[in-house]
Amino acid sequence: MSTTAVIARNLKRQRLAAKYAAKREELKAAGDYEGLQKLPRNSAPTRIKNRCTVTGKGRGVYKKFGLCRNMFRQFALEGKIPGIRKASW
Repeated sequence: MSTTAVIARNLKRQRLAAKYAAKREELKAAGDYEGLQKLPRNSAPTRIKNRCTVTGKGRGVYKKFGLCRNMFRQFALEGKIPGIRKASW
């Protein structure tokens, strides 16, 4: 499990990206790249990392479910993800 500081930093980036999204689009359409550089660094959507919603883990995260592979497997085996079951043939 990742530290709470890492999770909080990522949440801050998500909030900043949402706050400055409209302004970034205006500046891009106008071609004002100097204005874009003056915006906060963490307001760029590319700096947001996909993290597991349960553990905060940053690797092996399935975007569709928002879970890392370990939690996905555990929840699937417990039947907590609708429509997912273990394959057998």
